[in-house]
Amino acid sequence: MTDDDDIDDDIDNNDTKQDQIPIYLLMNNKSFVHMAQNTIKTIHSISTNDIQQLAVSMHHIAAFHIQKQITEIYLKSVTGTLQESENDLIEVDRRVWPMQVKSFLLTHRKLTMTPSPIVTTIMETHTEDEQLICEQILHQRLQDMNQNIEHYQRQLNEKKNSLIGFTSTMEESIQTYVQEYGVKPLEMKRDLKIAIVTYNYESQILERKYLQETPNQYQIEVAKRLIDTRREVEKSKRALLELKQGIFYNKSSISFDSVQVSMPTWNNNTTMKEKVQEQLLHKHKKLIQYKKLDLLAIHILQAETTYYQFQNIFDYELSKMWKNHRNLVKDHGMTTSLINLIEQHLNNITNRWRDVFNYRIDYFLRNSYDELQHKNTNEKEQTMKIVEFSSSLIIDTTYRFTNEQLQLLSRGPAYVPPCQMYISSSNESIDDIVKKQYAPLKHQLMNLFSKYKIHLPLKIEIEEKTYNRFKDLFLKSIPSNLYQRALYEKKLIQSIRYSLNKNNLILRRTADNMNTFYVGNIRDFEAKADKYLTKSEEYKVLINMDEESNEQPLHTALKNMMESMNSLLEQLKTHKAIKEDLYKRLVVDPTKVKLPNLYFLPNVSKENDITLVPIITSKQSATWKIGKYLNQLLRPFADEKLHSTTFYDEADFIRKFNHYANIEHRLRPSTLFCTIKISNYYTMDIHKNMIDVVGYFLTDHLAGNKLGPITILTIRNLLHLFLHNNVFYYKNKIYTFTKGSPNTMALTETLANIYLFIWQKKILKEIDQNIEFFGRIFSKGHPGQLPFLQI
Repeated sequence: MTDDDDIDDDIDNNDTKQDQIPIYLLMNNKSFVHMAQNTIKTIHSISTNDIQQLAVSMHHIAAFHIQKQITEIYLKSVTGTLQESENDLIEVDRRVWPMQVKSFLLTHRKLTMTPSPIVTTIMETHTEDEQLICEQILHQRLQDMNQNIEHYQRQLNEKKNSLIGFTSTMEESIQTYVQEYGVKPLEMKRDLKIAIVTYNYESQILERKYLQETPNQYQIEVAKRLIDTRREVEKSKRALLELKQGIFYNKSSISFDSVQVSMPTWNNNTTMKEKVQEQLLHKHKKLIQYKKLDLLAIHILQAETTYYQFQNIFDYELSKMWKNHRNLVKDHGMTTSLINLIEQHLNNITNRWRDVFNYRIDYFLRNSYDELQHKNTNEKEQTMKIVEFSSSLIIDTTYRFTNEQLQLLSRGPAYVPPCQMYISSSNESIDDIVKKQYAPLKHQLMNLFSKYKIHLPLKIEIEEKTYNRFKDLFLKSIPSNLYQRALYEKKLIQSIRYSLNKNNLILRRTADNMNTFYVGNIRDFEAKADKYLTKSEEYKVLINMDEESNEQPLHTALKNMMESMNSLLEQLKTHKAIKEDLYKRLVVDPTKVKLPNLYFLPNVSKENDITLVPIITSKQSATWKIGKYLNQLLRPFADEKLHSTTFYDEADFIRKFNHYANIEHRLRPSTLFCTIKISNYYTMDIHKNMIDVVGYFLTDHLAGNKLGPITILTIRNLLHLFLHNNVFYYKNKIYTFTKGSPNTMALTETLANIYLFIWQKKILKEIDQNIEFFGRIFSKGHPGQLPFLQI
């Protein structure tokens, strides 16, 4: 019933032996040499070797302090003082020997030739002599560490005093480097090790309390099953999360050795054009990428299956325990105290694996401390890259970017180069920059003050403290390595922009929002965009500003449109269809309206076919306020009605499908997996039909003729205003919609969901009759995709 002691080897703190120089402080480490040279600058009396000796002493002082903190935790666990008893009603021996302490004692016995072995059972007991020896060993280790700290501190002071021209600023620079590259990873390991010791300590105490209650055999077995299965649930859950996080950081522990794709070859004597060679090479790289991604998908599926299997087992065991308890099965009842102890133990396991997961994400993925010892040295760099430069980059051109440019582009559009404001060539003062950056936060604070009705004196106090803290953070100088990185990436970005402009290339994020860049020829891209608009039946030209035959200028046409909208709103108010406050909320203010623009994003299929997705900047358009209000009114009601046939994400689909397959046992060898993809999700029908469908939907599902404060007829009128007045600008032309509305407005998705709900009734009738499984999910890559099963 005890928790396992499967602590990862990677949290061992003995990274550097005494007097050994840590790898990050070696002379072949570029970052260290750079820091040392920047520190001494023109002071010839101090050498890089002097800086190294100082840094090594600082490192060892910090390392021994960390080891001392861990040993103090061991001692508290051994003496039973790690956690307060909190007036427990169940008295147990609170002395627990961690596995590391048992190892210390085993080493001591070997050295002293003491024969008696250490007992490693769960309810282990130790004699008073063993307890005394154990405490003495730990006290001796603490004393040795204090002596080592004093030794290295004397060494550091003597070295500083011997250097002519050494300043406190130089010392701070070295200390900052040691803290970032050496001490911080040790502190992360320390925090996890202390947490693990604490969780194991708590687990042992809970185990002893449970047995102190004299449980019967069933009560012991049920607790063991629940604890063992919860442990497997948490381990598999964290393994799944770590696998997905590894993909996000483009690192994985999965081996790709099995991915073998033969390189394309061509005869050197051939006259094959360079473009064809480049296309073959690019195709080869993409094929490798897809094979790696396929392998990852298999691993993720296996990890998800493992997690859900263990979760189902745990749910079954817990349900069976409660069923036996409630049905008063003989000798199968559970007392309140036993249930409380089991719940505490289960929480202990969950918290333990959460901390292990957070540590692994921070240490290996987010900070890559496992790779630190390989960077900037002559050793072979350790990598766990999923894919190379092409992971977040699709290249549809023969132009060759440099490796450095590809590395930056492959980070995708979500990557933000750090500290660019610190190297900005702008004439703005730091105060102006701070005020500009603080403005969004100030706006959020004002909204919170208004929402929670904060009094004026408290408002002023909070805002003043927040601004001062915000400003202090901006005024802090950044480390030299970050400053150099910011300069390097700024120049790299400038070189990429120059290459794009010179070679007539376009850089766009892809439409699937998967943190991927697309690079292609700008003329080809614009030709596809023009062709899309020419063939599209969803838009029509309202005004062509290149034609002299236009009856009215652009600003007049837009002004007339907004006046017409306001006139209709005025009529609704006059007929008491909407109240005064809603009228003021919806009325169009021409001074605040911005004309929407159209642009296109590429969508790349698995077959490498490139299509364009139109995106319209709809915020602050003439219809923005009406669309926002209608969506707030319709979305909650529609979501409630669509809930049973909606998959909200992949995990939701897996849960529901698992229930269909394993709980209802309806999955058969003859089951057909079918998928319907709707490509024109936002523009499925003309406006009249869309308005009619919404009207039918509301009439069928409302008890009366009102939704909120307005009637169905008023909703139809507002929808008419919204759908018929969406316009946008593209290449000197004003377009309007003949079907649907802008895909960047939330109301558009709500209307499409309602429209599909009416359409899918025919499918649902068949599904319900055969008790089959159906649902739909909004896919980023394919909006409106409807996966369902049919037997």
